[in-house]
Amino acid sequence: MSAGALAILVGGGPAPGINAVIAAATIEARNRGLTVLGCHDGYQWLMKKDTSHVDELEIASLSRIHFEGGSVLRTSRANPARSAQTLQNVAESLRQLGASYLLTIGGDDTASGAAAVARVLGGKLAVAHVPKTIDNDLPLPPGVPTFGFTTAVDVGKDLVRNLMKDAATTDKWFFVTIMGRHAGHLALGIGSAAGATLTIIGEEFSAGPVSLDQIADILEGAIIKRRVLGREHGVALLAEGLIERLDPDTLSQVERDPYGNVRLAELELSRLLKERVAANLRARGVVTSIVAKDIGYELRCAPPGGFDIHYCRGLGYWATRFLVAGGSDAMVTMQGDTFVPVPFRDLIDAKTGRFRVRHVDVESEAYQMLAAYMIRLTRADLDDPKQVSALAHAGALDEATLLKRFGDLVTPGRQSL
Repeated sequence: MSAGALAILVGGGPAPGINAVIAAATIEARNRGLTVLGCHDGYQWLMKKDTSHVDELEIASLSRIHFEGGSVLRTSRANPARSAQTLQNVAESLRQLGASYLLTIGGDDTASGAAAVARVLGGKLAVAHVPKTIDNDLPLPPGVPTFGFTTAVDVGKDLVRNLMKDAATTDKWFFVTIMGRHAGHLALGIGSAAGATLTIIGEEFSAGPVSLDQIADILEGAIIKRRVLGREHGVALLAEGLIERLDPDTLSQVERDPYGNVRLAELELSRLLKERVAANLRARGVVTSIVAKDIGYELRCAPPGGFDIHYCRGLGYWATRFLVAGGSDAMVTMQGDTFVPVPFRDLIDAKTGRFRVRHVDVESEAYQMLAAYMIRLTRADLDDPKQVSALAHAGALDEATLLKRFGDLVTPGRQSL
């Protein structure tokens, strides 16, 4: 394999649009006379100095894969920065392959790994990272999504819409955990598009750790308010990132991935909350049917929508041109119609050494609009004596207990619809 080669790898969870990036980068690189090396399974084999899982990529076989979900190169969460030796092994593998350029496609962990590889190679390998995650939590400018997010919202909207129809047909509640390790963007996007009853995200609890009971009370309050409105059904979305805000004692023993992240899906947040809310209501003679669901894996390998195809082809094309032109050590972005590389040094948190997380701004006008359409207890509810009386009756509580129980859970700025 000749010098002047572009190596491409994918890390982290799948997201719609990966193949469009791979195809566009390959086409542009091949048109410029470069060899293109597809590294299967992320950093996994390079960390072992095993180059047998690397294939040359050709235009003919990739020119139409932009329509497809998943990743033709597969992906993994193997962490090259796990040790100095594994980083050195990746560097040596890329040297052996004759790679002059490395294009990584992934989220914050893959980006941090790319930055570490770039440091080890000391300028001998040009590195660019394409930000991929349905979580939308990489530190891009406001309004610039990570690729895969818009498709995931669209697919998730249809799934939640079906659950809402089921809930209305059978008079039950669904508690649905939505993927999003660090931020609530995906849960909010799906909740808004589907018109879910309410969405709870971790960013609401910036003051400190939150207990499961506190989240359960928010859900119970929504159920009671819906009963006042004459409805015994609803769909509540729970951002997976709530788990990171929980009191550590709530987590007990958990399994973690190679980057040290808690394997969130194994904690079954929606099931835990279903059990607590159902038990609380049942103890007072309030019968409510609740079903726990998780949505996430259904979204990651969906065929990309038109926006993500167009967006990802631009990212792959401009990432390759950036590298060939002498650029390196940057995350590539399309901001409007403009290509903007963002240096790694501007993205990394000095305290953690990892890429910063873009959280939902709960003070923003966009969030205030989303919150206004949710059915949740508000300050206006608890300041209205008639509403307090109706809520207490619906929840089988006396008024004093209702006010004490839910008084600290409302947000003064929320409107009651």
